[in-house]
Amino acid sequence: MPSMTMVQAINAALREEMRRDDRVIVLGEDVGRNGGVFRCTEGLIDEFPDRVFDTPLSEAGIIGTAIGMALYGLRPVPEIQFMDFIYPGFDQIVSEAAKMRYRSGGQYTVPMTIRTPFGGGIRGGHYHSQSTEAYFCHTPGLKVVVPSTPSEAKGLLLASIRDPDPVMFLEPKKLYRAFREEVPEGDATIPIGKARVRRSGKDVSLFAYGYMLQVCLEAAERAARKGIEAEVVDLRTLVPLDTDAVLDSVRRTGRAVIVYEAARTGGFGAEVSATIAESAIEYLHGPIVRVTGFDTPFPYALEDVYMPNADRVLAGINKVMAF
Repeated sequence: MPSMTMVQAINAALREEMRRDDRVIVLGEDVGRNGGVFRCTEGLIDEFPDRVFDTPLSEAGIIGTAIGMALYGLRPVPEIQFMDFIYPGFDQIVSEAAKMRYRSGGQYTVPMTIRTPFGGGIRGGHYHSQSTEAYFCHTPGLKVVVPSTPSEAKGLLLASIRDPDPVMFLEPKKLYRAFREEVPEGDATIPIGKARVRRSGKDVSLFAYGYMLQVCLEAAERAARKGIEAEVVDLRTLVPLDTDAVLDSVRRTGRAVIVYEAARTGGFGAEVSATIAESAIEYLHGPIVRVTGFDTPFPYALEDVYMPNADRVLAGINKVMAF
């Protein structure tokens, strides 16, 4: 298997799916000759000149055009350069794409995958670093997918493009070129809605997604040196959430630490916490702990303070273990 970064794995997924299905269309700002702001679509226009095209700087136009394409039988994959720029297209996503199946009584679906980088870690400041996935998780009709490794990015992207409904595919930009791993070639899809236990443990469960998954793995390694065995669960899909995997892990360990880099209030981790409290509270040996970003705009100079790191996760582990 070839070793790839996440950028290369995303590019491979798009290329393979475009070869397999001539309904797949890639559109967005600078996705053609420039290959996208992070080069995820680099070279696609050379192989598919009629199915990769640059758009005007209009997120509402990009999403609206993609919705029309999907309704007429295509499989568009629009790219929004940064999640921070997606809000001009927000109404198209939550009022049109998300509701089309319901409002048409199942006669129409919108099979499109909206790719967009999100999160901090690249010194982008408050207009290029936000994690606002919770907005979309609150909208019935949307699926929300967040990969944490190159191989998972490929497998989940293939599954998202083939899904009959609109998918928000959120790419942690901190991981784009952070590391390489072996990525299966060919039709290696990963089912949407299935979490994955990345590290087994008996003392405490860590729940995360995207870049925070890597932070949790580091924290678990450090906890192990102190004799604490942490189980690390990669949610992978926020909507639909794999509640069975979440509850199974907590029932094994009796403790939960939930990690996300979005602002604390109303973050998706609160939904995970509520799920545990409602369905597994009798198994808990201590309080559910959240390690999160802060309720402030994402800072530029203090990015390292804002984003959860292994030290903060380890402090959360120690808190719940000491209860």
